[in-house]
Amino acid sequence: MDDDDRPVGRVLTRREVLALLGTTGVLWVTRCSGSGSTAMPTDDNLPAGCVVRPELTEGPYYVDEALNRSDIRSDPATGLGKAGTLLDLTFDVSRIAASGCLPLAGALVDVWHCDALGVYSDVQDPGFDTLGQKFLRGYRITDSDGLARFTTIYPGWYQGRAVHIHFKVRSAPDAGTGFEFTSQLFFDDDLTDHVHAQEPYVARGQRDLRNAQDGIFNQGDSGLVLDLASSGQGYTTTFEIALQDV
Repeated sequence: MDDDDRPVGRVLTRREVLALLGTTGVLWVTRCSGSGSTAMPTDDNLPAGCVVRPELTEGPYYVDEALNRSDIRSDPATGLGKAGTLLDLTFDVSRIAASGCLPLAGALVDVWHCDALGVYSDVQDPGFDTLGQKFLRGYRITDSDGLARFTTIYPGWYQGRAVHIHFKVRSAPDAGTGFEFTSQLFFDDDLTDHVHAQEPYVARGQRDLRNAQDGIFNQGDSGLVLDLASSGQGYTTTFEIALQDV
C-alpha cells in the first residue's frame, strides 16, 4: 500500500507557530484561503463550549467524489455495501467567535476510510486497484445546528497505520471566504481488538500497529480518539470540533 504518512502541504510546527504569533498556547493551525496561516488558542483561552482538535495530514487517498450522502457504505454504481460493524458518526462543528462558540452551518464535511480488509476505493495501489468504485466516501453539509451525520462501518487496518478515519471540513464552493481543515479520527485499541476479532475483519489477520506506534497519531492528541457507545449491532459517536471564525 502507498505511504499514508506522505504529507500533503505542510503543517507548521508548534515552535514555528509560536515564532509567527509571538505568543504561547497555540494548539493547531488551519489554513484559510486569502489569509495565510491562522492559529487557534488553547482550551484554557477558548469561549465556553469550544473544542479544538489538532490538524493532521490528508494522506494520499483523498478523492473529491462530490457524493453528498449520509450512508457511505455502498458503491453508488452497484449499490453493494461494504460489510463490517455499523458505525454512526456525527460531526458537531462550531465556529469560534467573539461571543463564544456557535454552530457552523453550511460547511462541507468529507469522510473517507478503508474497508474491513484495508482497501480504499477509487485509487490504484500496489495491493489493489479500485478505480471507479466509490465505497466509504462521501460528504454532508452541516445543518443549522452544525451537525453532519454519517452511517459507515468500523474501519479495518493496513500495514504501517493504526486504525483511522480521514475527515475534512471545508467551506462551500460558493462561499465568500474559503477555509479547509483536515485531520484523522482514531479508535480505542482494546475496542479495535474486539471488533477485529469478528468477521469480516478477522480474515485480514492481526494488525501490525497500535495507536502509540503510529507516527501520525502521535502528532495529534487523545482528543482525536473517538468515544464510542454501543448501539444495536454497532456503535455510535459524536465528534465535536471548533474552527476559527472565518
